[in-house]
Amino acid sequence: MRHKMWIPVLAAILAMASAGESEAGLFCGSGRFRCSPERSCNPCGDYCKARVNCGPSYKTVRETIWCTEQYNECKTVYDTCVEKTPVTCSRTVYDTCYRDECYTVRKPCYKTCYRNVCYSVKVPHYKTCYRTCTQTIRKPVYKTCYRTCTYSVCRPVYNTCYRNVCYTVRKPCYKTCYRNVCYTTYKTHTETRYRNTCHTVMRPVTTTKCVPVQCGEWKTVKECVPGPCVEKCVQDPGSFCFDADSCCHVFKPGKTRKVMVQDPPRTICKKVWCPKTVNKTVTCTRMVPEVKHCKVPYTVCCRTPVTCTKQVPYTTCTYTCETRTKQVPYTTCKMVRECRTKQVPYTTCSYTCQTICRKIPYKTCTYTCETRTKQVPYTTCSYTCETRTRKVPYCVPRTVCETRYVCHTKRVPRQVTVTKTRCVPKVVCRKVPCDPCDPCDAAPGCAAPSTACDACDVVK
Repeated sequence: MRHKMWIPVLAAILAMASAGESEAGLFCGSGRFRCSPERSCNPCGDYCKARVNCGPSYKTVRETIWCTEQYNECKTVYDTCVEKTPVTCSRTVYDTCYRDECYTVRKPCYKTCYRNVCYSVKVPHYKTCYRTCTQTIRKPVYKTCYRTCTYSVCRPVYNTCYRNVCYTVRKPCYKTCYRNVCYTTYKTHTETRYRNTCHTVMRPVTTTKCVPVQCGEWKTVKECVPGPCVEKCVQDPGSFCFDADSCCHVFKPGKTRKVMVQDPPRTICKKVWCPKTVNKTVTCTRMVPEVKHCKVPYTVCCRTPVTCTKQVPYTTCTYTCETRTKQVPYTTCKMVRECRTKQVPYTTCSYTCQTICRKIPYKTCTYTCETRTKQVPYTTCSYTCETRTRKVPYCVPRTVCETRYVCHTKRVPRQVTVTKTRCVPKVVCRKVPCDPCDPCDAAPGCAAPSTACDACDVVK
């Protein structure tokens, strides 16, 4: 349509020009007459129709561009699993038992006795006496008097006044606007898959066997044991004698001497162990491993990006100036002189003589002899035989079967889908302007065959 608008203009230019090659420079050389059809070169032909047929032409060009695309790839990931395997083992446990055993002990019995002892003490006797003392003192007498004093003061007188003050304020105006924001969310797809796993189960197997067990019994045996020889301390009887220092009788204990004395014989009971062998039937349980297969489900999550658009509000603020008036108070101060009177106190002192009498106490002490009696304790010891029973421990072994768990670590593979990006070549076709007469093999002039230009891809 744009080329048809230029046709009247070109016709006017061709009417003024006389040369036949004046149109060679139009449309980058695409308007030369050598590519026109043969009927257009006739002197009596239609030039406008021939000019339209020789307009600019385009050709299709293929270009290779690189585009990015996302693809999913399966990746093997190994998970570390810990499996516990039961293991049966036996161990020996020792039980502590107790048996009674009799034994004889000698128990001392202590007894506290008292004897009277006379002694003399001096008892002090205190007495309080008084003596009279006369003394003359000077006693001060204080008196408070007042005198009148005149003074001047300045009293402030305050007055509150007001003045008008103009000020400018900026008033904010808020406006809420919205803008579109693109964001990416991920949509999760869940898929359940199964993998075959093998695990070992311990199956108990019970067997019976005869085991010889060493056992026995305790028998009580009586035995007479002669008493041991013990060294005892024996005290001779004491006596009273007169003491000249204390003027009283004093008890003097007898001498202490050591004597060997044999204790009476005693009968003891002791237990004797008599061993014997007994066959016992023991049930043994052992664990036999057994392999089982099962399918374990696991879930695979895939995330797909989704682009969404949302409106985000934001606030704009503009300020407008406004003039206001307010009254500001201020205070004026005026000093007024004033005379006042006050009473000032003062103190006078005078002394008077005064005679006083007082009694001063003092103490006197006298001693008297006094005879007193006190009880002095002493301890006597005697022994008594006593039979006691005590627990004697002994160990009895026994076998205990127990199950322990051994941890085994293994790696279990699983497939995970990973999203990656790669560059892919893509062929794009586009049209570019070209010279429609260049590929033609026609000779210069108007005698060019019409079939040469018909083979070109001409786009009007």
